[in-house]
Amino acid sequence: MDRTLAADLARLPDLLDATRRAAAEALATLDERAVVPAAPKPADPEPLPERGYGTEAALEAFRARWEPRLSASAGPRYLGFVTGGATPAALAGDWLTAAHDQNSNSSMDGAGQDLERETVGWLRELFGLSDAHTGTFVSGATMSNTTGLAIAREWLGERLGVSAAEDGAAALGPVRVLSGAPHSSIAKALSFLGLGRGSLVRVPTLPGREAVDPAALDRALADTPGPAVVVANAGTVNTVDFDDLPAIAALRARHDFWLHTDAAFGAFAALSPEHAHLTEGLDAADSVCVDLHKWLNVPYDSAVQFTRRRDLQARVFQNAAAYLGPLGEHPDLVHLTPENSHRLRALAAWFTLRAYGRQGHREIVERNIAGARALGAALEEDPAVTLLAPVRLNVVCFTLAGAPDPARLTALREAVSAEVFVTPTVHEGTAGLRAAFSNWRTTQADVRRAARALRTAAREIV
Repeated sequence: MDRTLAADLARLPDLLDATRRAAAEALATLDERAVVPAAPKPADPEPLPERGYGTEAALEAFRARWEPRLSASAGPRYLGFVTGGATPAALAGDWLTAAHDQNSNSSMDGAGQDLERETVGWLRELFGLSDAHTGTFVSGATMSNTTGLAIAREWLGERLGVSAAEDGAAALGPVRVLSGAPHSSIAKALSFLGLGRGSLVRVPTLPGREAVDPAALDRALADTPGPAVVVANAGTVNTVDFDDLPAIAALRARHDFWLHTDAAFGAFAALSPEHAHLTEGLDAADSVCVDLHKWLNVPYDSAVQFTRRRDLQARVFQNAAAYLGPLGEHPDLVHLTPENSHRLRALAAWFTLRAYGRQGHREIVERNIAGARALGAALEEDPAVTLLAPVRLNVVCFTLAGAPDPARLTALREAVSAEVFVTPTVHEGTAGLRAAFSNWRTTQADVRRAARALRTAAREIV
């Protein structure tokens, strides 16, 4: 064994303790650090060392060279994208995931698959899905949407008497995928699956909304020859708008289509009694995307993909090799996702669900919703700021009054980056900014701090 490696093995408990102290210090100082540090001049890459220095020296080098440049994305005022944090239990689960280092794709190796299936069952219950849905963990919403649409692609083939998995996507002929306000990952998935970005058909939305117009969707389906795919939204990125899921599902009485619902973070509305009605009809979908490193607050990367047609899922992703388990009634996970290697992502989710239950995660969701409402109200009071949409759930979409050009919005975003991080967007042709609340640490004190920084900077710019 390499001498440095052997020395690290002998000192492993001490090295893990040093890492624990470094992690605890980083988390303890989240509130004091700049949310996004000022960008220094990029450092020249260091050469690969010929001989290693050991874990302790690597830890010291990381803390000196890289840690000061990392954002406080685990903290309460990182409101960009839709970024959760890691609850204490999720962090513990993720550390143990690395320690046990399971490739949980095969039933021949331990209980990893059983743990994942139990966790999927808990998530299914959390989101109000029936037992007709089976689920698997994937890396994020993009892969969840891709997996769901891959199953939809095979369903189209089943309807047409061919198999895209065996014969290729070209065997399907022209395909139409209809949606009102699809997330960018939908077009990316269609490109990846060989269906093409051009197969995505934008359907008119309701006036002043990002929710699809059911009547317009009805007409678009009537104009679509053969079976189609509909992508419904349970929470759009800009304004957290929800399609009328029951109305869309009811259209299947007249039209033949696969219903995929992108509920990346909107599915968590099911936890709030005040907002659970938004997710009514979610169970009617043929496939569902839910991202977990958003509102479940587990570490990156983690998402879950649900479907009613596991048989088609296995037809798409089956992997034949002597060392792999058979498909059978309960296929090994290797047959259900694009990945042959599959870290035990479910453990962090299992930990946080076991530790805090439905009630604990409902509290996080409702506190985040209250935070978004409070920030929206504070910004709406300021004449320098204009809300671009009502605060429907956990996202505040706003812009500068007057001339909201991208350069001024960039100046605003950069001016407040030490206090709060928000991301740029365009809503109905107007450039704006978004603040998304999904971190378990965020409190009303953080909201007041963020609002103060945004209002002060906006007045100076306007």
